[in-house]
Amino acid sequence: MTMHSSSPPALVLASTSRYRRELLERLRLPFSVQAPHTDETPRPGEAPQALALRLAEAKARAVGALRPDAWVIGSDQVCACAGRVLGKPGSHAAALEQLQWMRGRDAVFHTALALLEHDGSVRLRCVDTVVRMRALSDAQLDRYLHAEQPYDCAGSAKSEGLGIALLESLRSDDPTALVGLPLTALCELLLAAGYPLLA
Repeated sequence: MTMHSSSPPALVLASTSRYRRELLERLRLPFSVQAPHTDETPRPGEAPQALALRLAEAKARAVGALRPDAWVIGSDQVCACAGRVLGKPGSHAAALEQLQWMRGRDAVFHTALALLEHDGSVRLRCVDTVVRMRALSDAQLDRYLHAEQPYDCAGSAKSEGLGIALLESLRSDDPTALVGLPLTALCELLLAAGYPLLA
């Protein structure tokens, strides 16, 4: 949808994640934040990327139903490694088990993005980041977890912090995707929709 109004529509970030909020603030756009309250349970046999895309759209639509005047940004991230989907660990023990599983392996972080316009149309993108995890000892992994406590992060590591020490390599088309909100992809969606970015 191309806008003809002089004032841009209100933007709402459908997320309670402080990481996504801090990333969106980089674009210096006015926006508000609202919790989406969506069920994030994977469907049987659902592929990780499909799960991320479905949840990003579901979050955007959940908030869009409450804010029909606004454009809503939804995002979700799913980590997959060696046949397993790794969500937010929630505890030290679960985080250590995730890092042990990924040790010396490639993990793929699927970061999905949905831009819901007020006419109900939605634009979707998914950015994949491939991370090679270092083969670190249990003691090193344990020290990392005590230092940073990334228990609310899929894959149990914060690449924007000390977690970068866990990574041997990182491949992605979008440098912010791994943190949780792919800003280059978001800029592309906003511009395609006619939002006056950098106006």
